[in-house]
Amino acid sequence: MGAAPGGAAGNFVEDFASLQLGGGGPGGDQGVDPATFPRPGDDIPNPNSDLSCDPRYLRLTCGALPVNQSVKQRYGMPIGCVVRPLIPGENVPTAHFGSSGIVRCRRCRTYINPFVQFIDGGRRFRCNVCQLPNEVPVDYFCTLDANGARRDVLERPELRHGTVEFQASQEYMVRPPMPPTYFFAMDVSAQAVSSGFLRTTIDTIKEALDALPGGERVRVGFLTYDSTLHFYSLKSGADAPQMMVVAELDDVFCPAPEDLVVNLSECRECVDALLELIPRAFAETTQVESCMGPAVQAAYMAMNHVGGKLLMFQCTLPSLGVGRLLNRGDDHRNAGTDKEHLTRVPADPFFKKIAAECSRQQICVDVFASASPYADLASLSTLPRYTGGSVYHYPAFRVERDGLKLSKELRHNLTRFTAWEAVCRVRCSKGFRVSSFNGHFFIRSMDLLALPAANADQAYAVQIAHDEVLPTTNTSFLQCALLYTNAEGERRIRVHTLMVPVVSDVAQMYRATDGGAMSAFLTRLACERALSARLQDARETVAMKLSAALKEFRLLNTSAARAFNRLIYPEKMKLMPLFALCAGKSAALRGASRDVPVDERVRTIFETLGSPTEAILRRLYPAMYALHSMPPEAGTVDDKERVVMPPRTALAGERVDARGCYLVDDGYRCLLWLGKMLDPAFVGEVFGAGGPPGPDVDFEPPAVAGSELSERVRTVVAEVRRRAANGCHSTLTVIQQGHPAEALLFPHLVEDRGAGGAGAMSYADFLIQLHRQVAQTGGHQR
Repeated sequence: MGAAPGGAAGNFVEDFASLQLGGGGPGGDQGVDPATFPRPGDDIPNPNSDLSCDPRYLRLTCGALPVNQSVKQRYGMPIGCVVRPLIPGENVPTAHFGSSGIVRCRRCRTYINPFVQFIDGGRRFRCNVCQLPNEVPVDYFCTLDANGARRDVLERPELRHGTVEFQASQEYMVRPPMPPTYFFAMDVSAQAVSSGFLRTTIDTIKEALDALPGGERVRVGFLTYDSTLHFYSLKSGADAPQMMVVAELDDVFCPAPEDLVVNLSECRECVDALLELIPRAFAETTQVESCMGPAVQAAYMAMNHVGGKLLMFQCTLPSLGVGRLLNRGDDHRNAGTDKEHLTRVPADPFFKKIAAECSRQQICVDVFASASPYADLASLSTLPRYTGGSVYHYPAFRVERDGLKLSKELRHNLTRFTAWEAVCRVRCSKGFRVSSFNGHFFIRSMDLLALPAANADQAYAVQIAHDEVLPTTNTSFLQCALLYTNAEGERRIRVHTLMVPVVSDVAQMYRATDGGAMSAFLTRLACERALSARLQDARETVAMKLSAALKEFRLLNTSAARAFNRLIYPEKMKLMPLFALCAGKSAALRGASRDVPVDERVRTIFETLGSPTEAILRRLYPAMYALHSMPPEAGTVDDKERVVMPPRTALAGERVDARGCYLVDDGYRCLLWLGKMLDPAFVGEVFGAGGPPGPDVDFEPPAVAGSELSERVRTVVAEVRRRAANGCHSTLTVIQQGHPAEALLFPHLVEDRGAGGAGAMSYADFLIQLHRQVAQTGGHQR
């Protein structure tokens, strides 16, 4: 790949990149050199404008908005924004106002921000979103300097920072702030007990109780179920919990409802006794049935007066009561037809109905599922999809392989920062509007996202369209506001504001494209489409938009377009063909319906729709490190206290050496592949005297005394796990060349033809096909 001179179209001179896909003329060598193909490193977003929020909060697919529909159509790709209201470990300044309360525009309700213009000597401000002049409250007034800026601007974080937090007043509350509330509903069937899933869950809850955010405000409740429902009365001062069994599943009711959700600090002894009791009480169970649907109804009844988090632990396919499910995992009768998607959507409308009720009462549902061979995540994931929750899947749970993963992910879920009873809204300047949403939430009143328990691991996406009235200024603004309750009971508003230029030249939009954000956004749209259409249609969604955009770009660069066998593209979009190929080869979209287990496909779709951009890109093109040939500095810590990682290796079979050891990381799971001809001395230093474990173990590299290599490998693995996506624990599976488990590696080699199912193309084939499509005469209809 090399930079090419700019081509001209009118007054447009664009710097672009190009890729040679054959010889320099009709008689030249038609071979391609994969070594020249663009490949990703760490994802780096385009910076936002001065005074705007960090792009990790609001990340646009294109850093310029089109002035009208014609320019947008020529651009050919969606204008969207990935919204992540919370970020782990952030330090956000807090703004304080006087007795008059938070300053906002009286018409569009935009919050005060660095881009408002103060006029009339500081007595009024002009809203940057709708241009309306507003009166400045008396206790917020300050005179202006010679440049028209407030003299107290350095003391006002809301006028200096694109991200700020306000302490909400009484008018932002419809009820007193809720306490942090956790309700645990656990399947105690024979499978849950014998697999160790129940014991691991109980042990983790016991360890996490002291770390739950909220201190003495925390409330908890417990429910177990198999063929019946088991409620637990946790009265303050009682020596032991009282179990109450309800066998009526068709008309569920709550006995002693006032004692089911209790203050943890007041009832700690009773809670501890219950957590000791549950494993013993069901240790010898032979019950194989599970009434998950009635359990969800019962939990809803127990906690709907307060809201909170409902954590469901499900080990078998629900078999009794409402929400009973049948095994659809092997049903491929509709493969390739318009009904193909039906196995990827809920089998029973009960799940969406109860999810809507939970959202209305500020209940967020998280599902931890381990049923095998089929859990029907398509149905179970509906609960977290509409309540802003998460899905955790441990198929055929084994303690030695999945125990640490379940424990760490459950603990992270319970102890991370949570924004309780939250709502989120994204506002646009006059001339633009939010036209659609993508992610896990329930939409209230057209544009308000209900998030009963938002967290920093999740992201959402919005698509931006033109309004009926076209924009009249050369800048536009987006503002995201998250209203929530923190663990201490304070009502807060987190506000992010972003300024974006409005342009009339499509060339400027190509310059401003964020290739990573656009690739992740297109993948989100394709995953969403896979829930209502054929997989083939979903894959084509990405490829067609990319082809159309590059075709328009080629028309703008007519002189460069004459180069023989050369694919030209904006420098910012150089990785988009690779990510488009990888999206079609991901577990969410690849192959036919039978090529990927339906639970794995649904889980991947769910995670993609809730992930920030960098997590989506890492999943599309995992990082592969050659540990056997690490440079001396790899696996050490530099002077900025950052771990130096080994160079990344292209994900192609030809790059994998039988004499090597490769670590593959997609952000959710790690594979450690060992070649047949790997140096035994390397094996001894990395694995110690015990040698490599089997693939059914979550491997933790041992510390080998006196081995520098061992310490460096341990450091690299620890760093990979630290970077894991969305708070998950990356299991490390060791695979030896020739072992059947080697099949786990092949789908990650996305540059090969073999990855992605029948008919999938290699990276080179895909680029050649894309070039042919782009080189065809004609562009967008104008």
